Amino acid sequence: MFEYDAALKILLKGSAEMTIQALSGLHVKRWFDVELPRVEEPRVDMLGEADDGRLLHIELQSSNDPAMPLRMLDYGVRVTRQYMQFPKQVLLYVGTAPLTMPSEYRPNDDVLCRYRCVDFREIDGERLLASRGIGDNVIAILAHLGNQREAIRHIVGRIGALDKLSRGAAMEQLMILAGLRRLAPTVEEEAKRMPITENILDHEVLGREYKKGMQQGMHEGEAKLLRRQVSKRFGNVPQWLDELLSSPTTDLESLSDRVLDAKTLDELKP
Repeated sequence: MFEYDAALKILLKGSAEMTIQALSGLHVKRWFDVELPRVEEPRVDMLGEADDGRLLHIELQSSNDPAMPLRMLDYGVRVTRQYMQFPKQVLLYVGTAPLTMPSEYRPNDDVLCRYRCVDFREIDGERLLASRGIGDNVIAILAHLGNQREAIRHIVGRIGALDKLSRGAAMEQLMILAGLRRLAPTVEEEAKRMPITENILDHEVLGREYKKGMQQGMHEGEAKLLRRQVSKRFGNVPQWLDELLSSPTTDLESLSDRVLDAKTLDELKP
């Protein structure tokens, strides 16, 4: 399965220096591949070291997770134990639903952990398009853009000027991220206008598998969040509901609205 977070990590760690600057104000000189001890999700998404020695932790989210503030605190504490420094933290949201996650963990007046919470749609996409880094250009598809089609045309043009190997990888990453904004058909249309050869769009079956993988990954992420919400409100998730959430034909967006209003599990039955 080709998921958005893998593509984003490659781009952010590669040629997206302007994006990192916009998110954190730091220039990262190296990234760590860090596995944290004794944690349910043992890897932070991205952990890097800036020129001045400060650590930067970026966590990627495509859905609203009510447990995110506690997770950010937990990640920060575990990074501190391993590196003896609490990192600057950025929660980067790339989902389609409105951002509802807070930018702090504050269970009481004595405990406070703050981090930057960024909806990528609020970032200036035109600035990223003007960057010389192809990573910034590709990631711009997630940002605020005045004219999406013109922006995609510009990105595809930049990709077309790359060497053969880099061109294929960049186009694959663009297609994956485009799925988060439902722009994959537009990307495909513009790519067919450009002299890009031997990339994912030249292979009908493979291209279809990429799109299928993107849709499946987004569906699984939304279903996982809904399971947490149901479990928190009603306890254990019954088998019939688990099967409903797992079905690719279930309208999870509609179901999530019903979860908020339902007083019993039976009200969630189709």
